[in-house]
Amino acid sequence: MTPKIMIILGSGSDIAIAEKSMKILEKLEIPYSLKIASAHRTPDLVREIVIQGTNAGIEVFIGIAGLAAHLPGAIAAYTPRPVIGVPVDVKTGGVDALESIVQMPYPSPIATVGIDRGDNAAILAAQFIGLHDDEIRQKIINLRKNYALKVKNSNEEIIQKIEDKKFLQNDFLRIKDLNINDIEADESDPCCKNKNADVAIIVGRQTDVVTAKKVAVILDRLKISHDTKVVCPIRSTKKFTNYVKAMKNAKIFIGISSNSSQVTGGIVGLTDRPVIGVPCTNENGDDYMLTTVSMPPGVPVATVGINNGKNAAVLAGEILSINNPSITELLGKIKNKKINL
Repeated sequence: MTPKIMIILGSGSDIAIAEKSMKILEKLEIPYSLKIASAHRTPDLVREIVIQGTNAGIEVFIGIAGLAAHLPGAIAAYTPRPVIGVPVDVKTGGVDALESIVQMPYPSPIATVGIDRGDNAAILAAQFIGLHDDEIRQKIINLRKNYALKVKNSNEEIIQKIEDKKFLQNDFLRIKDLNINDIEADESDPCCKNKNADVAIIVGRQTDVVTAKKVAVILDRLKISHDTKVVCPIRSTKKFTNYVKAMKNAKIFIGISSNSSQVTGGIVGLTDRPVIGVPCTNENGDDYMLTTVSMPPGVPVATVGINNGKNAAVLAGEILSINNPSITELLGKIKNKKINL
């Protein structure tokens, strides 16, 4: 079998995080490759591994590194394929590695997941590949159902442990089984302009539209269709849900928000498609990168740098280019032009 995913570790000490990725990929039956190469101690090896891997048909790279964590960025320098970065907690709780990986310059995005979240990196990689492989997509859907079942079973287990509490009352609830594919959009609500767009951009606040415009400009250059909606999942829950479901044909969702990560968190709860998160600064200068990237197991958000809408668009292009050579060509023009500047 030719591997579809290559996992590269910056050090052998990161193997425990890689094992989380491998466990998921084994479950999903996706062939992968595992290599160790340091961006600083063996830069030539990184270059050779990535170039040869790309030429051999690797569709997604996963870079796992701690401390300075330059490995994912080094990988991105040698491939047009999407790169997922996993920051490792070595010191400072892994925040140093997280900041290094996520804050990449345009046009070299890294789809960053939470600290030590090798499992979410594998799920995200599978979501990317699942855009052109229906069998893998179905496996992702089934995996998410298992995560949901685990939560449901945990609820029942907890209740059994505390059932002797005198005033605990749960019998009045009658909750039916639901999954993300059961919720249908309200067809009477014309909530989107282009329901067949490849990318759906959801903005949580009007003040963040400026970042959405940056996304749109790059997507236009890549000739990728898109639709944009300003809607808050907290203030307008029904409209938010209806928009996500109405955009069921979208291949990728991009969530843009300041003040809270509820936009990206809300999207991943409603779709099995890849979700890219763009944390923004608010009027007080605060940003919400940590609450965007630090997602629980099973529901990753591919986070890019703060206010970096352009990198979100490039990442969307890299994901879609896996099965679309014309987008790969357009990406090359964007990246080469930037380098020449």
